[in-house]
Parts: sequence; structure tokens; C-alpha cells
Amino acid sequence: MLKQRDVVSVDDIETDEMFAIFELAKKYENLLKSGKRISDFESKIMATFFYEPSTRTRLSFESAMHRLGGSVLSVPEPKSSSAAKGETLADTMRMASAYSDIIVIRHPLDGSARLASKFSSVPVINGGDGSGQHPTQTLLDLYTMWKEFGGFDKLTITVLGDLKYGRTTHSLIRMLSRFKANVNLVSPDTLKMPEHVISALPKNFKVNVTGDLNAVLPKTDVLYVTRIQKERFVDPNEYQGVIGAYSINLETTQEMKKGSIIMHPLPRIDEITPDVDETVNARYFQQAANGVPVRMALISKMLGVN
Repeated sequence: MLKQRDVVSVDDIETDEMFAIFELAKKYENLLKSGKRISDFESKIMATFFYEPSTRTRLSFESAMHRLGGSVLSVPEPKSSSAAKGETLADTMRMASAYSDIIVIRHPLDGSARLASKFSSVPVINGGDGSGQHPTQTLLDLYTMWKEFGGFDKLTITVLGDLKYGRTTHSLIRMLSRFKANVNLVSPDTLKMPEHVISALPKNFKVNVTGDLNAVLPKTDVLYVTRIQKERFVDPNEYQGVIGAYSINLETTQEMKKGSIIMHPLPRIDEITPDVDETVNARYFQQAANGVPVRMALISKMLGVN
């Protein structure tokens, strides 16, 4: 199960494998809380290549490997690697495979992680490729929902914000399509979910596309908020036209149903006001923290270490 396989897309993870990751993540979470030391990975090395800025993804992957007892080799930015000299991604991956047991890569180009996996002799994890996918973010997102609600069937999940460039939303909706969840896609017209993402979903999985958050908020169980991806806009004027399109504040939470939660892959800019942080709805910081046990579990499964 996942041993020595790549995780470049959510499609690389079967549903039963996802739930097995969740169960193991829960065990790791309890171990971390108990303060017990894990040493199963003392001889294992992870190499991380982040060609785009990252805080949570990079730190949680490296924290996960250290907490498993392993070691980390890190390339935190392009200019500190031979990519700055013109080395191809293929050659970088060939060499990194000789130095490590597993590789995590984040890259600005769609499809880069899949390309990296073709030239690596060790498992590759996609830490985000352009506006493509971010499979491990989806794992920790669904783990957060799973802990909260016990499953996904009959949940109403409203995904809000930049659905065009937000790779976390592309992976999330693809994985949710395996379940009987109700999904609302709320965005400005210029930032709608790409048609190629929606057309790839199962024919029996329907989504509600709207620009009206107020219409769907009262029935929403999970409000998944995303920031506007400024760095992916080609036209600065297009970005200026959507700044502040939606803002989640205390007034918003008063319109939400009892027991509903607010999630966000972070970083946030102005789409969730700080006063929401202390409400019973806020789960985004716990969501981010869940990245460590979930990524510990994934690494464990991929390296085949119990």
C-alpha cells in the first residue's frame, strides 16, 4: 500500500489508502501528544526542493521527517541549487535520488512534479505544482473534516475564493467527488474553477457554481476559504479587480449553521478577519497543525516502515 510509489496527484491515492493514512495519522498524533520518541526512520533521508515560497508545507514535511527519527536535506529556494546554473529538473532529480530515500518538490510549473517522478529512482511527493495540484494539502484538509464529522457523505462543503489558480481547491474537489458530499463553488466570475477540472469529475457528481455566498452559507458544514493567488495573475489589472471580493468576519459566522467550521489552507491575507480566529468555527490553525501527523503517516506508508 503506497510503498515506493509516487504521490503527485490525489489520483495516486486510493480511497482505502487515504483512510489508512488517516488512521495512522491519528496514532502518530497521539504519540506526539504523549511525548514518546519515534526512531523507526533513523537511517532514512528526505530531500526537499522548494522552487516556490512555502512555510507550512515545507516546515511540516521537514518536521514530520524529523519527528519520525529521519533526516532532511533541504533546498529552500532555486538560487541555492544548481538550477540557478541551468541544471535541468531531470538531472537534479537523478542526483537527489542518490542522496535520499524520498523527495518532496514544489515547483511553479504545472506538471513539474510528474516530470520529476519520471527521473527519480525514489518516491516523489508533490508539494504543489503551479496551479495544478497539492495532494498532501488535500489529505490534511480531509483529515481535518474526518476528525470533525467522521466522514464526508451528506456534508455540504462550500469552497470560496480563487478557484481558478488555487491548486488546493483543484485537488480537494477531485477527492471529494469520491463521496456523496454536496459541494458549492463560490468565486468571482473571473476566478471560477477551470472547466478541465470540473469536466474530469465523475458524471454523477454535481457541483453548484455560484457567486452568491449568502445563498449557500446557512446550509454549509465546511466553509473552505482560499486567498486570491496574486502571484499567478498575468494581468495585474485582473488581480486589482478581485481584491477583497469576499471577506469572512464575525458577522459571517453568525449566519453559519451550528457545528459548522471554517477552513483555510493559509496563508491568509484579508479574506478572513482576525476576530474570527477566536470563534468556535475557526479550524484553520488546527488544520495546518494536522499537516505534521498526516505527512508522517504518508511518509511511513511510502517508505514501507511500520
